[in-house]
Amino acid sequence: MDYKIILGVVATLIGLVGYTIYFKEIFTKKIIPHAFSWLVWGILTSIAFAAQVVENGGAGAWNTGVTGLFCLIISVIGFTKGRKDFTKFDWICLITALIAIVLWWFTKNPTLSVILVTTIDAIGCFTTIRKSFHKPFEENATIFALSSSKFIIALFALETYTLATWLYPVSLVITNVIMMSVIIIRRMQLKK
Repeated sequence: MDYKIILGVVATLIGLVGYTIYFKEIFTKKIIPHAFSWLVWGILTSIAFAAQVVENGGAGAWNTGVTGLFCLIISVIGFTKGRKDFTKFDWICLITALIAIVLWWFTKNPTLSVILVTTIDAIGCFTTIRKSFHKPFEENATIFALSSSKFIIALFALETYTLATWLYPVSLVITNVIMMSVIIIRRMQLKK
C-alpha cells in the first residue's frame, strides 16, 4: 500500500477522533460552538477540498473533505445549541466566503480561490479567537491540537504540491495552534 494513502487515512482518522470528542462535549454542554465560525470554516474548507481535488491532491485531500463536512455539521448544531451573538464581523466573514465561491466560478482558477479562502479563513478565525479569549472554557483546545496534527500529516499525503494544494492546510496548522494557545493561556490566566 502506498504510504501517502496510509498518511491520508491516518490524518482523516485523527480528525474523526477530534470531532468525536468535540461532539461529545457539545452534547454534554462543556463547550458551545460559535455557529458562524464553523459555517465559514465549512464553506472555506469545502472550497479548498474542491481545489485540492482539481489539482490532484490525492489522499492528502481526504482530510480536507472530511473536515469541511464536519465543520458544516458542527455549524448546524451550533445554530441550535451554540452561540448566536453574531457580530457585523461574523457577517462580513460569511459574505466573503460566499464571494470566494463566486470568484472561483467565474475565474475557474483554483489557486486564486485557495489564496482568497486562506486569507478569509485566517481573518475568520478571529471570531473564535475573540470568543475563546473571553470564554476559554467554552472551547476545546484538544480539537485544535488534533486539527494541527492531522493537517501536518495530510500535507505529507498530498500527491501534488501546488499552491492550491498545500497553502490552505499550512495555514490551518498555524491558525489551529494559535487558537489552541489562546484557549490554554486564557484558561491559565483565569484560574489564577
